[in-house]
Parts: sequence; C-alpha cells; structure tokens
Amino acid sequence: MDVRVRALQTLLVQKGYIDPAALDRIIELYEKEVGPHNGARVVARAWDDAAYREWLLTDATAAIADMGYSGRQGEHMVVVPNTADEHNLVVCTLCSCYPWPVLGLPPVWYKSAPYRSKAVIDPRGVLADFGVSLPAAQHIRVWDSTAEVRYLVLPERPVGTEGWSREQLAGLVTRDSMIGTGLALTPQQAAAASRAAAAAAAQAGTPAHSAGGAA
Repeated sequence: MDVRVRALQTLLVQKGYIDPAALDRIIELYEKEVGPHNGARVVARAWDDAAYREWLLTDATAAIADMGYSGRQGEHMVVVPNTADEHNLVVCTLCSCYPWPVLGLPPVWYKSAPYRSKAVIDPRGVLADFGVSLPAAQHIRVWDSTAEVRYLVLPERPVGTEGWSREQLAGLVTRDSMIGTGLALTPQQAAAASRAAAAAAAQAGTPAHSAGGAA
C-alpha cells in the first residue's frame, strides 16, 4: 500500500496537481505539531476545571476551539465521559474518521478491518486485546465516528492526583485513553514509564524525555 501511495503521489506531483513542499508541510504539521498532546491538554483542563468540563460535554467543538484546536476533521466534535458505570469506545466502521486536531493522525490499527468490526461485535474483547480489563458490571458503549461527527473520550481522572497541575495531569493522558482502547495512566504507571525511558535513553546515549502522556 505504501508503494502505491508513493507512486500516486509522484504522479500527481509530476502533473502539477499538488505541491510537494505543501504536502510535506501538512504531513509535518500532523506528525509533530498536531497530535494526542493537544487532546491531553483538553482532558487535563476538564479534570481541573468543572465549568470547562460541563462546557466540553455540552459543546465540545466550541470548548476545544477555545484552546486553539480546530480545523479539518474537527469541525463537529462530541466528547463522551467515562464513568464508573460506563466506558466509551470510539470506532469508525466505514473508514477512518478521526479527530485530527486533538489526536493527530489515526494509528494503523484504528483503520484496520479487524478493529472496525470487532469493536462493534465484541467491544470487551477489543479492550482485552489492548490489555484493558473492566469490571463485568461496567457497561461499554461504542460510538461510531462519521464524516459529520468525531468523538473523543474523556477518561476518568486517576486517583491520587489531587493538587496536580494541568501539565502533570496531561502527562497521564494517553492517545488510547481518548479513543477508549486504554485508560489514563496512574501516577505509579507514569513514574515507571519515565524511569524506563530514562534508562533506555541512558543506554542509548540520548537525552531522556518523559514517557508518560499522549504519545
């Protein structure tokens, strides 16, 4: 597939239909500047600010735009909150509709036929595939993203984070937790991930970066 895409790209460039520099800029934008860290900041603010949380759940498009995140694939947003009684899972059964402004480009598995079908038929099985085990009594609700509406999951805030700054809270929010295939990291999990990243960086001789968060 990658070869076919590159061949098509080359043909379109040769015919003058697309500007390679502009295309490279778009790719760089969504790979480096737009990504799950945007969504993590939205979630952290909602955890920290009850009024913003209410606004986010009432008019997600406006609340997210208030943080500077809007644009293509994010024109009509809906945020669904996880609770002790209900867990939310997002899928696009038709293709790969995804909220780019807050999550960046969709992961390969999100676009795959097995995920798109199993998420609807056996959502609990999908979560198990991602290593997530929920209480039997917790209901799982599946949301189907479309060209008209994109969904973002608001994960539950981990216990033991009282008094944390929004930056610290954002470090607990993963991409998968905002799709519903994962949970927000606990403080212990985030600390362990940071230690592992530091150890790996030291072994490789490169500067360490925080391993927690939305990467």
